Amino acid sequence: MNARAETRVETETALLDVLIIGGGFSGLGAAIQARKQGCRRLRVLEKGPDFGGVWRENTYPGAACDVPWHLYSFSFFKKMGFSRRYPRQPEILDYIHACAQHFELYQDAEFGVEVTSAQWDDDSATWTVHAADGRSWRTRALVAGVGQLSRPGWPEIPGRDDFAGDAFHSAEWDHEIPLEGRRVGVIGTGASAIQFIPPVAEQAAHLTVFQRSPPYLLPRLDGPYGKLNRLLFRYVPGYERPFRFALWKSGEISTDAFDRGDSPTQRLYLRVSRWHLNRQVKDPELRAKLTPDYPIGCKRILFSSDYYPAMQRDNVHLETVGIDQINAKGVRTKDGVQHDLDVIIWGTGFKATEFLSPIRFTGRHGKDLHEQWSTGAEAYVGMTVPDFPNLFLMYGPNTNLGGNSIIFMIECQMRYLSDALEKLRDHRMLNVREDVYRDYNDRLQQRLSSTVWAAGCSSWYHNESGRITNNWPGRTAEYRRLTRRLDLEDYETA
Repeated sequence: MNARAETRVETETALLDVLIIGGGFSGLGAAIQARKQGCRRLRVLEKGPDFGGVWRENTYPGAACDVPWHLYSFSFFKKMGFSRRYPRQPEILDYIHACAQHFELYQDAEFGVEVTSAQWDDDSATWTVHAADGRSWRTRALVAGVGQLSRPGWPEIPGRDDFAGDAFHSAEWDHEIPLEGRRVGVIGTGASAIQFIPPVAEQAAHLTVFQRSPPYLLPRLDGPYGKLNRLLFRYVPGYERPFRFALWKSGEISTDAFDRGDSPTQRLYLRVSRWHLNRQVKDPELRAKLTPDYPIGCKRILFSSDYYPAMQRDNVHLETVGIDQINAKGVRTKDGVQHDLDVIIWGTGFKATEFLSPIRFTGRHGKDLHEQWSTGAEAYVGMTVPDFPNLFLMYGPNTNLGGNSIIFMIECQMRYLSDALEKLRDHRMLNVREDVYRDYNDRLQQRLSSTVWAAGCSSWYHNESGRITNNWPGRTAEYRRLTRRLDLEDYETA
């Protein structure tokens, strides 16, 4: 039997040291850190069939990372090489599996487990976690590593279920549905869509792209490595470090582009984006449709060198008139034009602001976490919430980045989690103080109000009320300083 087949599956009755929900990069990092901390009674619960998270679920053609692998990988695990600068989905998934195998996490993982709720008990200072199959686990520390991009987002468009043809979301790509020779419609032009539209355009007889607003694109400087470079990256310790540092440093500098105003970095990104568009799209009418009318950085800046060429194919039409409704035959736009289709692909992103949904967390005094977050999710350093003791969030509220790598942020959270687990050896409970939590988030929102993300455009960085719940406003070095250690003065202990 292989390592995955030998995964231990048992109904827990004994008390766990740590239970982790989620098997993506966040959950994986938390499990590695818990193991390093000496936690013997460890369990990872993952609703999917294996580790991988978003990189297991998103298998659409062209799926790849827009951060170079030197930064989009753990700094402490370089046991495998990548074939190119921007790794594609299969390689990232292989890397995640290699991490899990190297750190022997399969023995502590259970797959196909959908967590439905978790309740805190003050008397025992433990969490009880329940799954849809009726099983439950008790744990001293609970880590939620479910990510921000785990649940597909579906827009409220009238008639969505009336379409008689084939339809699916890009995050749930149906590879059994043929696209060759068919009329395909893509709704959305976000990060996933600009990756899968070029290969879909090569297959479809006709492709209609329904665009609400165009993204800012920067050229994607990608390409395969030669054999020598691949060998050096894989077998020479430290060979990748100068690349990693240079990319991290450039990511730190890019933070200036997200300040509201006219920073040199922002002007540079805008010039490069316009040069990229003007160089690749010569038709003035199409170029106008592909030109954003909002400040650069207000929405996620994307990287692609094949999207603009794909939009100029003879079999591709860019539709910028808003959608009125979906019907049995296809899409009708607000100008009354009917677009008959055989397939609709929804490239409409994720429910990124609905943190931890649909799992119900009940803390001290019966508090419901989602009710507490009714105006928007927030946490102290993105990780802890008052009256939810010993609960630690990975990739939680306001830890996403406009630039740089989320893996860096996850490693910062791993260090903070490690310190928390160490302190739980001497304390039964760590509960962040309300005044510390409130002061931190008030100052955070004040800083966010001066960023370009608050400029008024529609994006997944903020919720319906306009509160920015996803992004971190500073440099990653600042976040690293904040999470270097857990200060007991910030917490109520028992």
